Amino acid sequence: MAKKKAAYYVVWSGKTPGVYDCWEDCEQQVKGFAGAKYKGFASREEARKALAASPEQYIIRKPKAGTEQNNSQFSIPNSQFSTPVLPALAVDAACSGNPGVMEFRGVIADTGSEVFHRGPFVNGTNNIGEFLAIVLGLAYLKQNNLPWALYSDSRTALAWLKKKHADTKIEWNASNQDLFMMLRKAEMWLHDNTWTTPIYKWDTKAWGEIPADFGRK
Repeated sequence: MAKKKAAYYVVWSGKTPGVYDCWEDCEQQVKGFAGAKYKGFASREEARKALAASPEQYIIRKPKAGTEQNNSQFSIPNSQFSTPVLPALAVDAACSGNPGVMEFRGVIADTGSEVFHRGPFVNGTNNIGEFLAIVLGLAYLKQNNLPWALYSDSRTALAWLKKKHADTKIEWNASNQDLFMMLRKAEMWLHDNTWTTPIYKWDTKAWGEIPADFGRK
């Protein structure tokens, strides 16, 4: 069977990321752009789905000699885009004190609409909230079959995600036992589930505060 000719082009990394309906427009976005990432697709639906995912899922590169490709679902690429990849879910947490009263939430990055909000919890930390927000975000996207990206601005929580374990030093006591039960359930979910959601570190310096920010700084 003949391979379908590309009719739409996804530019993940270029002058202006997006979906383009002809090669000439795509070429203008990637020509002379260092580290450009793009690919052609047969339909607009395929292209839009690909744009919301990580380019590594579509662009196959040969590993260097003596190394193995990292196909881990926990590989969290640094965002190389001039603007956030949309549609996306953004997550964040806020904590008054350390430890202190903590809450976390997830919002649709495109619109700012809140899709979940948990807390407040006493004797928590911002890192715990950020980690729980990521896991709940992954579960939300998987449950609703949404091929979106997920953004967090917490390097610590993203590192915990890779290990599937929250390395918190906060002690478990009567005041925060519900929070720690939630942590254990989140870790169990990570061990028992797989996902294809691309997870990115939000570029606060370039884009401002993450859309899920509580605005208390």
